[in-house]
Amino acid sequence: MSTQVPALLHGLVDDAAVFPPGSAALPDALAAHRQHRAAWYADLVGPLLIPASAVTAAELTGLVDPGEDLVIGVIGDTGIGNLPFAVSSLAPDGVTARQVEVAVAKRGEDPLPGIAELLRLTDALPGVAAVYAELPLTFGLMGALDALVAARADGVPIAAKFRTGGLAAELFPTPTELAAVICACRDRGLPFKLTAGLHQATRHLDPETGFTHHGYANVLAATLAAADGDGVRSVAELLTVVDPRPLVERATARLDAPRPLWVGFGSCSILEPLTDLIRLGLVNGGYDA
Repeated sequence: MSTQVPALLHGLVDDAAVFPPGSAALPDALAAHRQHRAAWYADLVGPLLIPASAVTAAELTGLVDPGEDLVIGVIGDTGIGNLPFAVSSLAPDGVTARQVEVAVAKRGEDPLPGIAELLRLTDALPGVAAVYAELPLTFGLMGALDALVAARADGVPIAAKFRTGGLAAELFPTPTELAAVICACRDRGLPFKLTAGLHQATRHLDPETGFTHHGYANVLAATLAAADGDGVRSVAELLTVVDPRPLVERATARLDAPRPLWVGFGSCSILEPLTDLIRLGLVNGGYDA
């Protein structure tokens, strides 16, 4: 029988093939996504992420097969106000937007007005099961988290999203900063997504940019620790680890349980994180035994 992806890793990696640094053409990304969805590791893979600008430009027209049920996530690169149009324009193409994700503020801006605008539009997002408000890890963060929790209490399927990398050093949160926000979400029972910079399983230095990247195995172990009640210091220590063994040990003990808090992250490659997870022994491979 073929080995299955353990429950802990279900939906961990959204398919962000069209985004940098991969920047695949949409037809190529769609073809590859279909292969991922049909592969033995399909449970690892989340929706195909597509920018709202591509949706509104009708670039999906003719690319989706008749009767095909393509589930995507819409990334609001054209702003909060354009999301309803982007989602509604999918209907003729036979595509379902399972989630939408959009930045509600820039660094240093108050995120509450953007959250309020996004909440006003949620009724105009039919069929969307999850809305992710991308929050800067700066001014007003805790108040923004509280606002999301209040909206969830009212039945709005909204959660948080944080940036863990990019083209500037300030877009990479320190281990303590990231641990603090993980614990803050834990304290509020608030799910969160991460985006950018999670290119390898363990923490590492990119020799070309000089930026130190968080590892997704680090984040997984840190989130499990937070869910178990660990404080910011212990969670931050796990985010600094470069030896994968303690990270794998913590994850292995929870492989059969759903992943708490952390919804997942987008990657321009599905096969690279899959290969890392196989190498670490968290996924055994899809070979017949």
